[in-house]
Amino acid sequence: MKKKTAVEPEVVPVERNHHHHLLHQMLRIRRFEDKCAELYGAMKIRGFLHLYNGEEAVAVGVMQVLRPEDAIVATYREHGQALVRGIPMTTVMAEMFGKQEGCCRGRGGSMHLFDKERRFYGGNAIVGGGLPLAVGLALADKKLGRQQVTCCFLGDGAVAEGEFHESMNLAALWQVPVLFVCENNQYAMGTALKYSHSVTNLAQKANNYGIDNAAVDGMDVLAVEEAAQKAVTAVREEGKPFFLECITYRFRAHSMFDAELYRDKAEVELWKQRCPIETFAKRLKEQGVLSDPEWEAMEQEVALEIENAIAFAEAGTWEPTAELTRFVYSERGMGT
Repeated sequence: MKKKTAVEPEVVPVERNHHHHLLHQMLRIRRFEDKCAELYGAMKIRGFLHLYNGEEAVAVGVMQVLRPEDAIVATYREHGQALVRGIPMTTVMAEMFGKQEGCCRGRGGSMHLFDKERRFYGGNAIVGGGLPLAVGLALADKKLGRQQVTCCFLGDGAVAEGEFHESMNLAALWQVPVLFVCENNQYAMGTALKYSHSVTNLAQKANNYGIDNAAVDGMDVLAVEEAAQKAVTAVREEGKPFFLECITYRFRAHSMFDAELYRDKAEVELWKQRCPIETFAKRLKEQGVLSDPEWEAMEQEVALEIENAIAFAEAGTWEPTAELTRFVYSERGMGT
């Protein structure tokens, strides 16, 4: 056996299967959303559509450390969270198509994905609107004596909203088990961070409420997972809030209606060099735990899943006109 010398580098052990899973989940989100952009152009998907390209490491990294009984509150850019949470791609696509087989019977669309069984409480279209809901869910768990965590995703734009400060204040006062995950993608719609925040260190804002906090590279799925694990463990064991800022970037425009005239293309291209999927795949290949055939098989598996999801949505049913007022007016209130 060759004797190891002091100058030889340590071989870092790689949890192969888990890392393949992380890569697969990020790839599912990216390819699903790329296809959604195509379907939007073909007028198969209508309404608003906000894509997550570039931010996949946040959803995937955070969701790994949550339990099925934990609650999720997301923003309107929530396809990634929904897919990783376990909502079937077929169901999500049907919702995007506006079909009854969707998770909200086609009534919610892209911005309002919801699944009670999986404790996935939106998809919230109002910036910052999910924060008070998350505090309420966490308060309920505390009152019922359940050792569960509510994970609330929010964007940097939400940090400038009144609901953010109110929710942080109440979470700290009531000491509720909520994890605030800020997906800081540098822009609130078309407004750069430096133009909307006098203090651009968003994690630092949590100090004003006595809430523990941390910041992490949101383009590195392993770094996000590690930071989220520490945060969730603290919330679960101590029963108090935590604020985690994930510094990331969206590669696409704010929405499909956005002309994207507010940022330089060179800036976007620079961030794309840090693509969480490509850099992680390259890293795994260099470590010898991902082969080209395995990568190709992963791509084929995702492509087939998307193909099946589209077929499911296409074959779905439109809601009858006679039911348009269902869930809008209370039958009891109408005297029936």
